[in-house]
Amino acid sequence: MLPLFPLGTIVFPGENLNLHIFEPRYRQLIHDCETEFVNFGISAFLDNQIKEYGTEIELMEITNRYPDGKLDVKTKGKRLYKMSDFKNPMRGKLYAGAKVEYIELEEDDAIFSERILLVEQIYKLYEILNVQADISAELEFLSFKVGHKVGLSIQQEYQLLTLSSESARINFILDHLTRSIPILKGAEDTKSKIQMNGHFRNYDPLDFK
Repeated sequence: MLPLFPLGTIVFPGENLNLHIFEPRYRQLIHDCETEFVNFGISAFLDNQIKEYGTEIELMEITNRYPDGKLDVKTKGKRLYKMSDFKNPMRGKLYAGAKVEYIELEEDDAIFSERILLVEQIYKLYEILNVQADISAELEFLSFKVGHKVGLSIQQEYQLLTLSSESARINFILDHLTRSIPILKGAEDTKSKIQMNGHFRNYDPLDFK
């Protein structure tokens, strides 16, 4: 049984996550992680239900202990899992848990041209948004590194999490950007036209026959 900490967010393997812990059940969970050297899982709570896919989380450091028992902690995403037999709470605990099956992530040497295209598309997106970018196509599990940085909805981020191969995840993000960038570019062009139309302009009279 893996202890669970459901959240209304998606955590990707390899992601660093800072958490402020205040509920008694999760203070107990963190205490157990610290003293028993166990990990816990963050499963996404979406559409009023706990989703079956989630990410195993390792407690890295407790950075603050408050007098009232609250905690600030640093954690890191590890492995992807699919859960079953959800129990709330786990026997003898305040927090929930579930049996989980860990899913092997496939780097699968995604076609390098796809990785380069993804980075190029992200730079196009950031240029429209006037955001600085420093992303390399050689990053391991590139899809997870950029998953929160390309404008996916939380439902799309969850869908990305459920894809086991890197090639499939890269193509999923590419499809999203292929549809999103023209819309954003059109909005930017419209914005420019609106700003331009705010000034006086001279028009030549039209000569209709």
